[in-house]
Amino acid sequence: MGTQRESLEHARAVADAVLYEGYVLHPGHNPAPRNQVRWQRGVLVPPSYAATGSAEPTCCRTECLAEVDAGARLSLHVRFLQAQRRTVEVGGPGSYREVDSLRIAGEELPAMDEAVSNEQQVTLALDDLFDRTHVVPFTVRGGERTSAVPGGRVVRRKQPLNAELRCHAEALPGLVRVRVVLANTSPVDCSQHRRFEALRHSLVATHLLLSLDGGVFLSCDQPPRWAAEHAHGCVNEHTWPVLVGEPGRRDTMLSAPIALPDYPDAAGGVRAGCFGAHETAPLSDLPKATAGMHPRPAPRQPGTEVADLPQQRTDSARDTVVVGGVEIGEGSRVVLRPAPGCDAQDMFVAGRTATVRALRQDVDGTWFLAVTVDGDPATELLAEDERYRYFTTAEVEPLVEEPR
Repeated sequence: MGTQRESLEHARAVADAVLYEGYVLHPGHNPAPRNQVRWQRGVLVPPSYAATGSAEPTCCRTECLAEVDAGARLSLHVRFLQAQRRTVEVGGPGSYREVDSLRIAGEELPAMDEAVSNEQQVTLALDDLFDRTHVVPFTVRGGERTSAVPGGRVVRRKQPLNAELRCHAEALPGLVRVRVVLANTSPVDCSQHRRFEALRHSLVATHLLLSLDGGVFLSCDQPPRWAAEHAHGCVNEHTWPVLVGEPGRRDTMLSAPIALPDYPDAAGGVRAGCFGAHETAPLSDLPKATAGMHPRPAPRQPGTEVADLPQQRTDSARDTVVVGGVEIGEGSRVVLRPAPGCDAQDMFVAGRTATVRALRQDVDGTWFLAVTVDGDPATELLAEDERYRYFTTAEVEPLVEEPR
């Protein structure tokens, strides 16, 4: 069944598949908004930014059940990315100025957001967690690093981060409920920041590895019948814990910001520290150059084969469609009339007005209106990320504006 060390390494390999999601360029036009909106999972923002109404939390909470022996010890490994801004400057001492990119020996060196991987580890006696919540604060240092390049320099800056673990154990009949809250406590004022600025003060792609010495965890997804009621009483917020390692081994859990099954596995390419070609093969030469990639697709890694997909149809010359005799395009306002039997999410906005943000065509040639719902407090964030709702031309009516 392997060792606990092997279970932790296995958990790290699986977590890396999530940890670096959004860090490599995704297929799309250049500059693709999805490429610019980085790290959409596991983000813990500073309290000052969360107070502005951000959709992203300042903390995550993991609860799980365990059977433990006397003297059991709990080890926690907090893993996350720390955003790092890479700026490119041209000139010389006393006259440096920032530019979007710098071409060096035929290669493009763009300014961009990078990331630095962090892991914080702490081991606690489980007996110490029953009477009170044990708080473990930690700090990740910021800093600035400069390197010279032909014609200028590259400056990498990262902001300091403050966070804390709040650990508690609750005795249940024959069981212990373990609770771990991870919070971003950075005191920086982000009340006027946009998301990309707040990310520089955030814990990103946050994961938690839990391991027991002197005990075993119970599955949260498929607990034994006798423990099902207690398992259903566990509260997990913005994260979900699963058993990891060799199937049947129960001393290690991975709590991640996406729903995984117990004993998840990583494709061979990910375990080897690289990513499948399906992440990059559809890219054009321009975004490949931006990513520092060779125009020729890399060979596929074992376990990452994907079926060939039809190419998306595009019509760049078409920027309007006709609905009810009215030309509709970007900026037009419409009334939403979802078709019968539509998705439940669409039912909730039936009759609401919306603003058209773009026109999209699927592989079958059907035109869709990409819209944001008027009055939605998250409109700005959704538009920034291009997270739209999509309706066919048969599911909208042109909004007739009242004369003023």
